[in-house]
Amino acid sequence: MQLNSYIDHTILKPTTLISDIEKVGAEARQYGFASACVPPPFVKKTKELLQGSSVKTCTVIGFPFGYSAIEAKLAEVLLAIVDGADELDIVINLIALKNNDWQYLANEANHLIPIIKEKGKTVKVIIESGVLTDDEIIKCCELYGPAGIDYLKTSTGYAEKGASVHAVELFKKHLPQHTGIKASGGIRDYAFAKQLVEAGATRLGCSASVAIIEGGKGEGNY
Repeated sequence: MQLNSYIDHTILKPTTLISDIEKVGAEARQYGFASACVPPPFVKKTKELLQGSSVKTCTVIGFPFGYSAIEAKLAEVLLAIVDGADELDIVINLIALKNNDWQYLANEANHLIPIIKEKGKTVKVIIESGVLTDDEIIKCCELYGPAGIDYLKTSTGYAEKGASVHAVELFKKHLPQHTGIKASGGIRDYAFAKQLVEAGATRLGCSASVAIIEGGKGEGNY
């Protein structure tokens, strides 16, 4: 299985250096990853590094906890678009979810998603599935799937539990057929990445992307 085209090559640590971004950009070009996912301050630089390639520039909104105000997330969205982001991964307000305030979540989605789509950008919504019940995951599928998102994403990688085959299978069962599934968080080897794709993931968020691809070569893939 050729996984390179599934991968968002990711670096989101708070101590990210320009040299880290240059390395990620070079690796994303070399391996033909779907995108390079970087902190918002590095969107412009990443866009420059990837110019002339098919690799998209991806960034995060409301990351990693999701509880910033809608107005703050909106400002982040607008700046990311101005800076050249092709894909935006938005963390939902988990406090609202855990307090059963689905109206807040719907309002947040209605303020952010249409603006991103109007600009022709890809929108991914992160729900942090590792800290949710199955019922909460299903409700998220029912809310965000019809809202016009491109991908529902499992995790930020900052919670105690990241991607799981079970979460991906739930997504696949309850999302509209055209909605993509991004698994992220704790994907460190080829075998697990392959399992997630076989379960229904159409994009993978990984910081160990190169090791995953090289591991696949060892199994006669890529």
